[in-house]
Amino acid sequence: MFTDHFDACDYLKIQFFKHLTVVSLILGTIMATTICFIIWVLFITDTVWTRSVRQVYEGSDPEDWTVHDFDCPRECFCPPSFPTSLYCENRGLKEIPAIPSRIWYLYLENNLIETIPEKPFENATQLRWINLNKNKITNYGIEKGALSQLKKLLFLFLEDNELEEVPSPLPRSLEQLQLARNKVSRIPQGTFSNLENLTLLDLQHNKLLDNAFQRDTFKGLKNLMQLNMAKNALRNMPPRLPANTMQLFLDNNSIEGIPENYFNVIPKVAFLRLNHNKLSDAGLPSSGFNVSSILDLQLSHNQLTKVPRISAHLQHLHLDHNKIKNVNVSVICPALPTTLPAEQDSFSYGPHLRYLRLDGNEIKPPIPTDLMTCFRLLQAVII
Repeated sequence: MFTDHFDACDYLKIQFFKHLTVVSLILGTIMATTICFIIWVLFITDTVWTRSVRQVYEGSDPEDWTVHDFDCPRECFCPPSFPTSLYCENRGLKEIPAIPSRIWYLYLENNLIETIPEKPFENATQLRWINLNKNKITNYGIEKGALSQLKKLLFLFLEDNELEEVPSPLPRSLEQLQLARNKVSRIPQGTFSNLENLTLLDLQHNKLLDNAFQRDTFKGLKNLMQLNMAKNALRNMPPRLPANTMQLFLDNNSIEGIPENYFNVIPKVAFLRLNHNKLSDAGLPSSGFNVSSILDLQLSHNQLTKVPRISAHLQHLHLDHNKIKNVNVSVICPALPTTLPAEQDSFSYGPHLRYLRLDGNEIKPPIPTDLMTCFRLLQAVII
């Protein structure tokens, strides 16, 4: 058993270097050095998982790391090297076993579980991560206090279940809620009112209609940054989104238009996906997508006949598979300010567009020369 995170890394390095000579003979010194560097980078990459594991070892008393077989559910696996993890996936379970108090990470995906009662979690006060993907859980099967009692829970995965509405109540501590590929068509009022720490909400591939939303549906989501509602049945843009939304994914719906000034309420949106909808020129705001925060705009597979107005800050624009016949550069080229700061020239201060996709339209090559003159940072144009 490793005594701390850094001992674990040292052990892995020692094992790697034992075989480095053989690798060097085969691949050469340069190749071996490259492999060594890549493996080392992978071990120290600061992902959510490595941060969480580091917190386990740095924030716990080493005396508490001893794994006692008697508290490990017989249906599950308790790895000695990760004493805060409990693996119960792919076991045909119909019920959630009693969760030991030492567990932070719980894996229950791909079982036959239909209910989430309170009792199995009554001692699991340290849980940070629950994966219940690919089960048969319904809203009626979730006991009211089962999830809200988990005061330290950060990540909840309930993808590929039988949910018809967003479950509630949920713990205030929650940061990510994954509900993709359910049957969600309802979001009860007040569902998100206490989820001020939620940063990611994934509702893709459900059965959401426009009537699922009220003006205050997303009230309380003060820190939400990523909202995914792709592959639903929306015809309109959802109302009153959280102000801090940075990534908005609405592809594969039936959205026909975007209200005037819609983006005023989400001034930080940087990544906007509206591929595979029914957007037409008449359905766009008069200013198009001239929103300074947007860096990546995806409008593929719609019904546009012309390139919409864009911001000088936009870097990636996807317009493939529309009905566009020509590119009017005089309309879409963002105008430069009449006066530039002394330290800036027109090249560095001009439009930032680097990638433009126009294939699948009615545009014929060659690329218009004035397009390249306007967007001088363009690295790729696909027609």
